[in-house]
Amino acid sequence: MSGEARGGRGAQLKHTGLRPGWTTGACATAATTAAYTALLAGEFPDPVTITLPRGQTPSFVLAAEELTDGHAMAGVVKDAGDDPDVTHGALVRATVRRLPAGSGVVFRAGPGVGTVTRPGLPLPVGEPAVNPVPRQLMRDHVARVAERYGGSGDVEVTVSVDDGEEIARSTWNPRLGILGGLSVLGTTGIVVPYSCSAWIDSIRRGVDVARAAGRTHVAGCTGSTSERTVVEEYGLPEDALLDMGDFAGAVLKYVRRHPVDRLTVCGGFAKLSKLAAGHLDLHSGRSQVDKGFLAGLARRGGADEALAAEVAGANTGLAALQLCRAAGVPLGDLVAGAARDQALAVLRGAPVAVDVICVDRAGTVVGRSGVA
Repeated sequence: MSGEARGGRGAQLKHTGLRPGWTTGACATAATTAAYTALLAGEFPDPVTITLPRGQTPSFVLAAEELTDGHAMAGVVKDAGDDPDVTHGALVRATVRRLPAGSGVVFRAGPGVGTVTRPGLPLPVGEPAVNPVPRQLMRDHVARVAERYGGSGDVEVTVSVDDGEEIARSTWNPRLGILGGLSVLGTTGIVVPYSCSAWIDSIRRGVDVARAAGRTHVAGCTGSTSERTVVEEYGLPEDALLDMGDFAGAVLKYVRRHPVDRLTVCGGFAKLSKLAAGHLDLHSGRSQVDKGFLAGLARRGGADEALAAEVAGANTGLAALQLCRAAGVPLGDLVAGAARDQALAVLRGAPVAVDVICVDRAGTVVGRSGVA
């Protein structure tokens, strides 16, 4: 296959021809970096350049800036690329104020950014809905600016999104108990655009590349975190990795017609609980986590009726998993096993061995099936 692009996530994106964009977390980091620089140096860098978790160094033009003796504010317009993201075009602002030495970086929710009001999310109740990876990215950049300009790095960062509360009504945030606005999200800083037909075609090409390279074990991953997990678990090369996103059915149906010896499916617990329940499209707009189904699995794993009722009424799949883990019920393994069985049903006897790994947002394995 000389002259062909290599396989894996990057090659799939290139094959779609779709333009990637930037997450709200990347935009908030750029705004924070610009604002703290202005607070220490007296002027805003424009454009402002940041370093993403995988080493990319995008630059962002400032759309708003304000500097006083007490604070600095910078704003960046989110560009989601070719993804139909409801936050595309939103103005993400960060306001930075100095804090006493030893305070660290403290995050606040400004207008348009939500607050967590219910358990089951990766943040405690009462915290602004700025997810863990964007928080760490902002902390890292605050530290770099402090080192360069002689600051302490002790600051309050207030993230806001113009019209964010209205935009959030088009998301799942209100149902999840995130009130007052949007979440600041992103694990890589990059929005990977999904056109169903283009992405499914790229999955097929990924399988073709892996087979042509002689790979006998491939992995369908829901995103970068699960991709990292299977590399750590199995040492798979880049061209054995399929970025299936939400399209589990596309992977299974194509592998049924073009078999490999072994397929590992790896993804977030909540997404794979949808596969376990029989959904082949894992997008949140087209399938939801069925807590009643999870309660039934929990009963099979030894949960009493009181725990099963708690699982059925849990706010999120993660909250259900946490309840069961505290009680010693292996819900993660049960979901992985049920997802593997659904995958085998779609494969219809094709000579492909399958295993499933469920991970949490940090990439920790929370459930796995055997190989069948």
